[in-house]
Amino acid sequence: MNLILLGPPGAGKGTQAKRLQQAYGLVQLATGDMVRAAIASGSELGQRVKAIYDAGQLVPDDIIIQMIAERIAQPESARGFILDGFPRTVPQAEALDAMLAEHGQKLDHVILMEVDEAALVDRISGRFTCPQCGASYHERYNRPKIEGRCDICGGTELVHRADDRPEAVATRLAAYRNQTAPILPYYRARGILRSVDGMADIDEVAREIEAVIAGGGEARSAMHR
Repeated sequence: MNLILLGPPGAGKGTQAKRLQQAYGLVQLATGDMVRAAIASGSELGQRVKAIYDAGQLVPDDIIIQMIAERIAQPESARGFILDGFPRTVPQAEALDAMLAEHGQKLDHVILMEVDEAALVDRISGRFTCPQCGASYHERYNRPKIEGRCDICGGTELVHRADDRPEAVATRLAAYRNQTAPILPYYRARGILRSVDGMADIDEVAREIEAVIAGGGEARSAMHR
């Protein structure tokens, strides 16, 4: 089973992807992680990517597609994958479909996690993390048990990410809208786009995604959005 999760920063794609990984044995293909892994590998492809990255340029679509092709050909991807962060344009979506067809595969579902942007800004801008273990907290909804100390590892240098400030979040949301909006009609036309309520609690979002995968009627159709 091959899935794409769409949604703005902070919609909870990573959380749901981890659940899907555990439930179905899928691998998560995050393009940023793949770029870093390719560079670290020192392979011929990795050296090409590093040269592009060091020059401050975007990694071309054909190289991203090649990295995805290499990952899905590995045994770990035998049960399918979840794509997060790609595609973002119609040409990327078309290139992905062509590559999958060459490998005898296809996308089964494209799931859009819909959110209320004002509420999402509030959700993200209150976040802070422990740089030692990665644990996440929120100023109002999930404060550490001991003020200033991480519940998991005891770290005392909890930090707010610069790109989680309200102005930065608004900019990231605008970029997401501009990048993602054009590909929604593409997947609607193929009949594989569905939406779920990304503002619901984690378990409810998971249930809606399960309904999409099962072909049930609980999740909201995005066919005519």
